[in-house]
Amino acid sequence: MNQIHAIKRKPVPRGIAHTGPVILAYGFRPFFLGAGIWAVLAMGLWIGALALGLPIGEGYGGAAWHAHEMLFGYSSAALAGFLLTAIPNWTGRLPVSGAPLALLFLVWLLGRLVLIAPTLLGLGWAVALDLAFLPLLLAICLREVVTGRKWRDLKVLAGVLALALANGGFHALVIWNGDTGLASRLAISAYVMLIGIIGGRVVPSFTRNWLAKRHVTALPAPYDRLDTIALLVGLAALVCWVAAPEQLATGLIALAAAALHAARLKRWQGWQTGEERLVLVLHLAYAAIPLGFVAMALAASGLLEATAALHVFTVGAIGLMTLAIMSRATRGHTGLPLTAPLLTGVSYAYIIVGTILRPVAVLIPDHYLILVSLSGLCWMAAFSLYLVEYAPALVTRRKPRPA
Repeated sequence: MNQIHAIKRKPVPRGIAHTGPVILAYGFRPFFLGAGIWAVLAMGLWIGALALGLPIGEGYGGAAWHAHEMLFGYSSAALAGFLLTAIPNWTGRLPVSGAPLALLFLVWLLGRLVLIAPTLLGLGWAVALDLAFLPLLLAICLREVVTGRKWRDLKVLAGVLALALANGGFHALVIWNGDTGLASRLAISAYVMLIGIIGGRVVPSFTRNWLAKRHVTALPAPYDRLDTIALLVGLAALVCWVAAPEQLATGLIALAAAALHAARLKRWQGWQTGEERLVLVLHLAYAAIPLGFVAMALAASGLLEATAALHVFTVGAIGLMTLAIMSRATRGHTGLPLTAPLLTGVSYAYIIVGTILRPVAVLIPDHYLILVSLSGLCWMAAFSLYLVEYAPALVTRRKPRPA
């Protein structure tokens, strides 16, 4: 009899358990919460360093610390939250929850804490702790993809591998007093390609679902050869940018990539989604990719300062897309309606304003510090609003059981 009951009993799938701490029930919960908090704190510390001389990063260097924590601190947490939530939908499996998820989050958190003052522990140990997170995340995601036999999703994990390598390169260049620009460009390129690949799935998919419910007949075009060409040309432009950002050839390929990604975005019918901010923002975030390629071309031609071009990708594409996905996923996976309230819309607007202010700061050198600080404050305001609206749901709200 006990054997019969053992056969009939079905295990509770990992990730949707209705027992234990809510915050550890699904990967997006701790990582989106951590990403939101760190987005505010890390930017606040950087503004404090610029305006007040606040020492951050100690021997690591304030500017290097800021770049690292935006690329490998905030952004890696947002990416982890997304992957640990999305991969189950791709594979039919569910990722870690409970104690294993807590351990993974703790590894990420320790990396943030030790790099604020790395000399307390020793720079080598601080770097080693930070380096552990992305390979661990990659191993978990690889296990899910391979077990689920979803081979086409390995290209997403290639982006995570590139980020892990970029993180190691960034730390090495800091220790050896080298230029971290190459590692930063590699990391940004990895995120841009991830947005291109994953955005190519979710943006038209969510748009199609929303338009179909309203009986709109002009739906986003399905994936075809244009999408593949856009991704490949974009990859070529990014490789050139990483290796030779100031070469004319880089600018020419970047312009081709901008045109192709703009054409790709146009086919997704974004102009029909103005009534729903939760869908429209995905199109606006993706639009920062062709804009970033244009900025890359201008920088290669000497018409735009390099860091200004870089921030079109980091604030516009990475910042806005991660915020859009974080808010949508939080709503969807906690049972909240899939519509963006006013507060969520305002948070998107802050990121957009910050994206505009950051390049403009270079064009108005007399007000550079003020404009950079205002851009940073817009970033902080956006993620503060995310925390105000969604932190309670992440910590306490379970998605209702199906009837």
